[in-house]
Amino acid sequence: MITVLSGGTGTPKSLENDYFSGVYVSADIDTVLYTMADMINDELWYGVKDDTFITHERLEEIGCPELLRIGDIDRATKIQKTQLMERHGLKRACEIQAKNMGIESKVIPMSEEYSDIKIVTDIGELEFHDFLIKHQSQPKVLDVKFSKVSPTEGIIETIRNSRAVIIGPSNPITSISPILSLEGVREALKDTYVVAVSPIIGSNAVSGPASKFMEALNVEVSSVGVAQLYKDFLDNIVIDDKDSSLNSQLKQIVNKVTITNTIMNSLDAKKNLAQIIIDCIP
Repeated sequence: MITVLSGGTGTPKSLENDYFSGVYVSADIDTVLYTMADMINDELWYGVKDDTFITHERLEEIGCPELLRIGDIDRATKIQKTQLMERHGLKRACEIQAKNMGIESKVIPMSEEYSDIKIVTDIGELEFHDFLIKHQSQPKVLDVKFSKVSPTEGIIETIRNSRAVIIGPSNPITSISPILSLEGVREALKDTYVVAVSPIIGSNAVSGPASKFMEALNVEVSSVGVAQLYKDFLDNIVIDDKDSSLNSQLKQIVNKVTITNTIMNSLDAKKNLAQIIIDCIP
């Protein structure tokens, strides 16, 4: 069994879990579900491909505009999840939806508890979705805060029983760090072979505001900075060809450095990177 730690667009847009228009939105979870079910809108990496927006447009017409542009098929998924959560909780809701979509792999949320991310900026403290959508990630970031929650039942055992854990090219601050902060996760990762794909090329994030968040927390915006964040458990880091000059510096932090093309701009590029990651695992 191989486990993937994922969040945001790097590994399948990342928003915190919250309620919008009366439905529970867990964008990262749904992105994973839609990707594995071959339903994902792969232009945005959010929502369902070829979705319609009749409900969203009607809500705006009647004076109830939504911050999030939720498609009709996507909304149905969120309505079902909201109803399932009332009876079963988030983990079981995800299991039921994955099965209904024909997904054989387990998709496990990091916690059953509400996980809140706050972005402290030069215009004040913002909810994550306000920073990303309303303000288009433009404010200067001064700090990033997220709530401490308990891990979902079975997460630690899943990590310990895995042949390897892959950390996708997700935002290391807002997508991966909340998972690593869960009690027992870092300790479990030390007992497992861990491969991480850097989401940074040069001094820029491949997508999203990761570089802003890293700068705010005084983390070097580079693959070296990413490796430093994971150094207590990391066995292998995958970096882009353009960062090959960092090889010797990285080898002072992690035992193995794999250098390849990490830009997934075609299906062949995605398959090639996936195969390279698998080949890294002993």
